[in-house]
Amino acid sequence: MKQFEGKNLEEVYELASNEFCCSITELDIEIVQQASKGFLGIGKKNAIITAIPKKRRRDNRRAKEHRFKKKDIKIEEFSKRMEDSHKRDERAEQKRRKEEKRREPKLNKVPKVEGKERIFDNFYNESDSKNEVAKIIVKKDKQDVLEEVNAGLISLFKDTCYGIDNIKVEFYDEDTLYIEFTGEDSALLIGKEGYRYKALSYILFNWINEKYGLMLRLEVAEFLKNQEASIHTYLEPVIEIIKEKGSFKTKPLDGILVHIALKKLREEFPEKYVAVKTNVRGDKYVLVNEYRSKEQ
Repeated sequence: MKQFEGKNLEEVYELASNEFCCSITELDIEIVQQASKGFLGIGKKNAIITAIPKKRRRDNRRAKEHRFKKKDIKIEEFSKRMEDSHKRDERAEQKRRKEEKRREPKLNKVPKVEGKERIFDNFYNESDSKNEVAKIIVKKDKQDVLEEVNAGLISLFKDTCYGIDNIKVEFYDEDTLYIEFTGEDSALLIGKEGYRYKALSYILFNWINEKYGLMLRLEVAEFLKNQEASIHTYLEPVIEIIKEKGSFKTKPLDGILVHIALKKLREEFPEKYVAVKTNVRGDKYVLVNEYRSKEQ
C-alpha cells in the first residue's frame, strides 16, 4: 500500500492511477485526509490517500492465509513426508535400472579386444609363440598381399612432399614382410634419433599385423642395416660374457634395437632363456639366463 498527497482528491487519484498504471476503479483507496482551503490560508490541508491495486491486495491476503496454514504443520511430519518421498524416488530409480538392464540385448556385449599397444609390444615379446596373432586370420595369397600393401603405401605417400623413388615390398620369411623406402628424401623419414622411423614402423606394423597377421621388417635409407651393425658390435663382447658366466642383462635398448638383440642372442643361445624385460623406468632390455628354459 502506498500513500499519495495532493491539493485535492482528483489530483491524488490521478497520481495513484499513474503510479499503478490502472484505472481508479481497480484500486482499493483509503482517504487519510480530506483537502481543506482553511481560512485566509490558515489551516490549509492537502488531500492524502493510501492506495493499492485490488488484485495485489487479494494476493497478499492469500499469501498471509497460506503462511498461517503452514504454521499448523509440524516439522516432524514435514521431515517424514520428505523422507518417504525420497525413498519412493529411489525405489522407482532402482526399478527403472533393473528394467533397462533386463532389456539390454546380449548381442551388445562386445568381447574385450587386446589394445594396439599390447599387440605392438608382442613384436618384441619374449616368446615366439605369442607372435602367432595371425592364426585367426585367413591367409591370402602372397602375391595378393604384396600388391595390396604396395598399393596402400603408394596411396599413403603419393601426396606427401617427400621424394621417394621406390617402395620395395617383399617377403623376408614366411611370417615377416620386408618394406624398404629408397629415394632422395627417404632419410627424412628416420627423424632425429629415429623418432619418425619408430612412428612409421608402429603404424605399418599395426596395419600389416592386424590385416594380414604378418610381422614387419622396415628399412629406410639403410637405417635398419646400420642399427643391426651397431647392435651386433655391442653384442660381440656380451656373447663372450654369456659363454663364460652363463647369464647376462643387456643395457636398456630402444625400439628396433631390442628386437635385433633378441633375435641375435636367441640365434647364439637356442638352449637358454632369452627374453625381453622392462625395468621400473619402462626401459626394455634383453635377459639371458641359463637356469630357466624358454618353455618356463
